[in-house]
Amino acid sequence: MKQKTDLLQGTLDMLILRALVTGPMHGFAIMNRIHQTSESALQVEQGSLYPALYRMEAQGWIRAEWGLSENNRKAKFYTLTEAGRRQLGVESENWSRMCRAINLVMDFPV
Repeated sequence: MKQKTDLLQGTLDMLILRALVTGPMHGFAIMNRIHQTSESALQVEQGSLYPALYRMEAQGWIRAEWGLSENNRKAKFYTLTEAGRRQLGVESENWSRMCRAINLVMDFPV
């Protein structure tokens, strides 16, 4: 059984933006996408996801419109905007720098 990992502060926006690169998704699909692509290591809770989606929509990184889900239920679908694609680039660069810095510290001989 895989152990779940808590999301690091500041990574949720990046993960949502990355999930939406593949196309429009409703909230539950975004949560599933992150869970599946992380090999079940990451679990995004609804209480974190939806405030992040609303904030990101207000920032212009995503846009939302109502549609029907796979099971014919009304759902809000989120789409990545051009500003969101740019922000994903910024977030990805910051993440790479942070990972490199942490790896340098962890790999330092003791």
